[in-house]
Parts: sequence; C-alpha cells; structure tokens
Amino acid sequence: MGALTPGVWIDVAEESAVAAVQRAVAERAAAAGLGEQRIAGLGIVAAEIVTNLCRHAGRGTVLVRRTGSAVEILALDSGPGMAEGIPYEADGYSTAGTLGIGLGALARLSDWTDGYSRPGAGTVYTLRIGPAEPDPAGWRVAGLVRPMSGEDSCGDGFAVRADGPLVTLMLCDGLGHGPLAASAAHAAVRAFEDAPPGAPAELLKRVHAEIAHTRGAAVAVARLDRAGGVLAYAGLGNISGVLLGGQSRGLVSLPGIAGHRAAAIRAFEYPLPARPLLIMHTDGLSQRWDLAGYPGLGSRDPLVIAGALLRDMGVRRDDAGVLVAGTAP
Repeated sequence: MGALTPGVWIDVAEESAVAAVQRAVAERAAAAGLGEQRIAGLGIVAAEIVTNLCRHAGRGTVLVRRTGSAVEILALDSGPGMAEGIPYEADGYSTAGTLGIGLGALARLSDWTDGYSRPGAGTVYTLRIGPAEPDPAGWRVAGLVRPMSGEDSCGDGFAVRADGPLVTLMLCDGLGHGPLAASAAHAAVRAFEDAPPGAPAELLKRVHAEIAHTRGAAVAVARLDRAGGVLAYAGLGNISGVLLGGQSRGLVSLPGIAGHRAAAIRAFEYPLPARPLLIMHTDGLSQRWDLAGYPGLGSRDPLVIAGALLRDMGVRRDDAGVLVAGTAP
C-alpha cells in the first residue's frame, strides 16, 4: 500500500463540476478493472455528491483515486454540517434539487462508506466501490497527500508495508514544492518499499542513502508492533507524529534532511495504549489541531480522520500529507 500520486483533487463550487468528477471516476474505474455496471453506478454517485456539496454546503473539495481494484471518493466541505450526524440509511436525505437518491442509496451503490459531520463544522464523506485492500497486520491505515494550490505534482508521499505481524509506515516531505520535491518524495517511497525488512532507524538510514541524488526530504518511519505493545519511531526533519488512545504522546524527530544532512538517526519507543491511534503529518498541516475538538471523530475510519484534519489544518500554500493508523475492528 502506498501513494506516489495524490489522485485528483477537484474544487467544487458549481454543479458543472459534475462532469470533471465523473470523468476522473470513469478513468480510474476503468484502470481498476471495474465493470460497466459499477462504472455507471460511480457516475450516479459522483453526480449526487457534487450536487449535494453545491446545494447543501455551498462549495467543497472532492478527491478521486484508485486503490488497487477499487475507486475511492472523498468529499470535504465546511458547510453547516448535520445535527444528527450522517443518515446513511435515509433514502430521503438529499438536498432539494439534487438527484434525490439520498445517502442511503449512495451507501447501497457502494461497497463501503463512512463519514463525520458536526453542526457548523462541515462534513467529511467517503465511499469505495470495489474490493478493499487487506488491512496490514490487523491495522486500518489511510494516507492523504495534496499538492499546494496551483501545482499538479505533490512533494509529499507515504507508503505502508506489512512485514509479518508488524506494520511499518513512512511519511515524507520533499524539500520545497513542484516536480523536484515530488521526485524526492518518489525516491523516498521507492527506497522504503524496496528495502529489506528492518527496524525504523535502519529503514530511515536506507532512505537517507538512496535519495542523496535528490534535493532531500523530511522523513519519518513508524513501526507498529501490536503483539509487543510497542511503537518504534524514527524521524529526520519536520514530520510531526502523535500517538493517541490514552495520554497524548508527541513523537520525536531529530534535526536533519534525509539525503543530505543527518547528524544522528535513531528510533524512540513508546508503549501502545489499548486503542492506539497514530497520526503523522507534514508541515503542510498546522500543528494546532486537537482531536478533542472533534467529538467522536477518533472512532471513525482513518481516512475520515485524515480528511477532517487535512480540510481544517491543511495549508494551501504548501504540499500537505497526513497518515493515520488505528487498530482494525
């Protein structure tokens, strides 16, 4: 599991955006090998999501991406939200003037849906059509990367690997932005994925050596050992990591630039709480977030958590990346 490209982010301010979202969905559905009936269903889903964003929230953003043999759609808005949460089973819930099929019907057209909404604070809604990728080593993991405004390429990247009972995550931020930053992030992802199994410090040293030909990157590697009850974390540069689930623990990254400058590379270990939630993000997200301000969000899928944080804390003048892991139900 990994992301060298961020999918396609589409700003939705008018209902004419339906065509762009449907086109993005159809291209990725065909690449994923979905049949004509599923592709047609995705077209209906895309139209309903866009029109609901425009009529209910005024505007929003939609991410369309392929994940293995499936297509995911993530819709973010900062509109009025829903007082009773998201009525997944309510066929009648659809903003006046839309297709009118309702969120219940959207759920039936999809293989999986989840979301989060609060009055006055907007809505995050996501769905998948097609089979899910296996949860690595019993963990639910989701990552999002988004290029800065005006750029097509993204200098942030992530990757996830399972080595037996262990799951290891890597998040990176290529220096600057644009194609050269994206090249550094791509090289870091490839180095991490191609490396033999190893502890976080060993993997970070491998990435550091392999991306010396690039402009460099901030990189952090986290290994989750559920059986041993330990999180091992090694970071170089400005990647933020927080372990939640009990007492909030900030995770240590050391100064440096992977590929160019590393006075020391070492890992730190932290005990895993009973219901751990790991959140890592680049400096494209503000550090001033607090999950306590989002009642119930911590129990949602990691993709929904990542979407809410990116929507509210993402900086549009920089690439942004966030990676979230929690125990699978």
